[in-house]
Amino acid sequence: MDNDMSTLFKAVGEHLFLAYSALFVAIVIAIPLAVISLYNRYLASILLILANLAQAIPSFAVVAIVVPLLGIGFKPAIFAIILRIILPLFKNTYTGLKNIDHNYIDSAQGIGLNEREILFYVRFPNAYPAIFAGVKFAAVIANSVAIITSLIGAGGLGEFIYEG
Repeated sequence: MDNDMSTLFKAVGEHLFLAYSALFVAIVIAIPLAVISLYNRYLASILLILANLAQAIPSFAVVAIVVPLLGIGFKPAIFAIILRIILPLFKNTYTGLKNIDHNYIDSAQGIGLNEREILFYVRFPNAYPAIFAGVKFAAVIANSVAIITSLIGAGGLGEFIYEG
């Protein structure tokens, strides 16, 4: 019984590390990308199209595409999870930063704030609900993809599910 519990706790630890380390990396990439896209319409339109297309790709297909490119194991699993969650994170962050009531922006410009100050004092605080909704959504996807990645040798809770 103790051996089964230690195996379970080890699998939970692997699963949490896999899912949330990928989530952290995706957040670190997606938020600055959304800020850059806020000021570059061409980049924003390309990334939003990619984000909408990526939503239609099943998670299992993303994992299947990563295997021939990177092999099997923990690192390809992290890459597959990041690939699956970075675009929804970007989309929510960009939408939150873009859809600020224009009266707030006008008021901030009226009191003399520059673009950087408007970004940090007006846009980000008003975009927090959208950003955190994106993080919550990405965490759910990361956990589900982490279960799928046990098929490629990443470990975690998926092994228990597939073993039965």
